[in-house]
Amino acid sequence: MAVGQKAMATLPTLIRSMRKKEQNLILPSLRRAFSLYDQINLIDNVPEDQLRFHEFDETSFTVNGVRYEGSLLCVGNLLMSWSPRNFSEITTDSLSIFQTVRPTPELLIVGCGRYNHLLNPQVRQFVKSIGMKLETVDSRNAASTYNVLNEEGRIVAAALLPYGVTSIN
Repeated sequence: MAVGQKAMATLPTLIRSMRKKEQNLILPSLRRAFSLYDQINLIDNVPEDQLRFHEFDETSFTVNGVRYEGSLLCVGNLLMSWSPRNFSEITTDSLSIFQTVRPTPELLIVGCGRYNHLLNPQVRQFVKSIGMKLETVDSRNAASTYNVLNEEGRIVAAALLPYGVTSIN
């Protein structure tokens, strides 16, 4: 049963209960009926200055209603264009900005395009040496994970290739 249907089914019960003149009245839990709705509402009410990925396609991402072409690098609520066009171009040099970013993000989420790939050990070691944890996933899941962690107030970064990138080279 959908949240709205559950709430509507609970509402008549509540009204009938309130009309009764009994003293020891037990009311149905509206909190349970509306809890999922409230969670969805909280996610939709993102502050204007907080980055939120809304859509993506083969070559771009839509962030806070603005479409950005190509690869993106996000740190906290900062967004910038990123040079790699395919997975093999993700190197220690392309991630070197994280040597200067303070505070250091606790997690770097790398969006590999359409499919997940493992970064080479040198890049993994580089990210670890900076003090960040590393997660590599497809770009759709990377953007979603970034949204959730950023909304929680966590210091998180994302390096995202467009979803249309399908191969390592």
